[in-house]
Amino acid sequence: MALTHVRIVGSGLIGTSIGLALVQKGVAVTMVDSDERAQKLARDLLKSGADSEVEVTIIATPIGAIKSAIQGELAASVKYGFIDIASVKDKVKVEVQSLGLSTDRFLPTHPMAGREVGGAESARADLFQGRPWVIDSALSSPELKGAALELLSLLGAEAIEMESAEHDMAVALVSHLPQIISSILASRLEVAPAHWLALSGSGLRDTVRIAGSDPALWREILTANAQAIAPLLREVVTDCQSLLANLSDETAVSEVIAAGQRGRNQIPGKHGGKARSYTQLPIVIEDKPGQLAALFDECARVSVNVEDLTIEHSPGQFTGLITLALSAEDARTLSKHLSDLGWSVHSPR
Repeated sequence: MALTHVRIVGSGLIGTSIGLALVQKGVAVTMVDSDERAQKLARDLLKSGADSEVEVTIIATPIGAIKSAIQGELAASVKYGFIDIASVKDKVKVEVQSLGLSTDRFLPTHPMAGREVGGAESARADLFQGRPWVIDSALSSPELKGAALELLSLLGAEAIEMESAEHDMAVALVSHLPQIISSILASRLEVAPAHWLALSGSGLRDTVRIAGSDPALWREILTANAQAIAPLLREVVTDCQSLLANLSDETAVSEVIAAGQRGRNQIPGKHGGKARSYTQLPIVIEDKPGQLAALFDECARVSVNVEDLTIEHSPGQFTGLITLALSAEDARTLSKHLSDLGWSVHSPR
């Protein structure tokens, strides 16, 4: 099935990113938004449109606006039906069913992709490349499911079939709970003395990165999925209370850290496979333009694949520490190559 014309209602980060990716693939896209400024920006970015029949309408509005958005689109002609991309599925399904829309004309989905910043101005055509995209097609028509799979293929996303209630429990654990914990931790920093914060390193920054997310967006998501989040939060509270009661017990403290390590190791690695252990290669570079580019040029020169990296700056000094995650063999190759060229390379770990 080849998509030729898609209508997207909602021109925020996700809707506009979908539009950008589709236009790049030659699909005509009509962007619609109740906010005229946002609609104009998205349309200017896409520079697309068509008079042909719309095959699929994607509802890319906030959760609270989905019902009214679909209601406003029911009179419009759409060949296969509607797809939503909300972060919570069960509540949306119930609301859509209350509109009287035939269940085979609606397909609940959720792209597991995003950024801390929102809006059309933050949209990226590659936002969904290699990312999981949950679909619940149990009640949808084969034609609508086929259109959705074609859509995901064009976006470079990986379709994962999952029932809506299970999806909500899964994202409560892997997305919503981390947001809550990150935000609670970051809120402790609001009144922290500046000279304490000057000691911050990559550990704190990594942990609070998602605390920069949009409060209005997450207010909707968390309240809509409260039923799935609440049991997890209670477990966290219980764990914190247990740790607090045993904070002087080295065995108890060690088990908390060890349990976290075991859990972290369950997170899939690249391409969804089993997580791999990489060799960490620390390299000190000067804090000046062109250093990172030069480093990656040398990586390419000896054909090593960088799996991940971290960057830390030395307070008050014009140097930075780059730590590259590499296979053991690549780490040995790159370490020797850079050392021979005079780079400040330290022992891998």
